[in-house]
Parts: sequence; C-alpha cells; structure tokens
Amino acid sequence: VQLQASGGGLVQPGGSLRLSCAASGRFGSISDMGWYRQVPGEERDLVARIGSDGIRKYADSVKGRFTISRDNAKNTAYLQMNSLKPEDTAVYYCNADIRLHRFAVFNPYWGQGTQVTVSS
Repeated sequence: VQLQASGGGLVQPGGSLRLSCAASGRFGSISDMGWYRQVPGEERDLVARIGSDGIRKYADSVKGRFTISRDNAKNTAYLQMNSLKPEDTAVYYCNADIRLHRFAVFNPYWGQGTQVTVSS
C-alpha cells in the first residue's frame, strides 16, 4: 500500500494550492484520511481529517481557509488551501487508516511529504 502526495509548491501570501493524496496497492478499505504538517524542530500537527462518512475535522488555524474532501472511488483525498499565510509554510504529509482486508484492523499509512512554502 502506498500513499502518493502531490501538489505542493511555492505560493505568495493570499494564494491557493491544492494537495492530493492517492492510495494505491491492494487493500480492503480506507476509513479516515487526513493531512498533517511539520516544520523543522516541531511536532507533526493535524491540519484536517475526513472520515469515510464525510465528517470533517480541522485545526483551528486553518478553519475557513482550508477544505478537505475525498473521492472514495479514486481512493484520493484533497486539501484545498486558500488565503495562504507564511505560517502555513511546512512539509505536508497525508495519512490514511487502511485495512488490508475486511477482517483486518485499520492501520495508519503515511505518504511522503510535500513542501508548501508561502512567501513573497
């Protein structure tokens, strides 16, 4: 099972970016999918998560600016980031709770990080 993250880059303050996270390989099902971010010397923090039922959770710092969504048919989650601020600069990691078959437990999987830099 692999999670492939994409969509990071350099953007000016106030700009937008859209991150994608696609799960591939052989597995049974995915429950929650989410995005976390990390800056050097700090812990990895939750940005947003979305359940298989569509229920969303956001960090207070991104509420109203970021939107998480998912396409279950494509096993892909998206993070639309608007009104970006310099403090959003970080490496963003996607995460998904996946079980390999219907009788297995869900385990967390991580994608490679994608750098988001907000700077003028």
